Amino acid sequence: MAERAFVSRPTVRKLEAGDLTVSAAVLARVLEVLALEGDLDRIAADDEVGHRLADARTPRPHHAASKS
Repeated sequence: MAERAFVSRPTVRKLEAGDLTVSAAVLARVLEVLALEGDLDRIAADDEVGHRLADARTPRPHHAASKS
């Protein structure tokens, strides 16, 4: 599997163990090797923490204070 995903065996072991230092690109390649790439959309759709982080990083429009 590691060879087909173009990563090292230790990287695959880290991914299997849930190590958060493994990149999303590696996850996507491994899912593709396993013919599960469609599951990536399902994972992202249910990622409430990721959605909250994205919302927090989205710039909010600034309203100029009215001068009276």
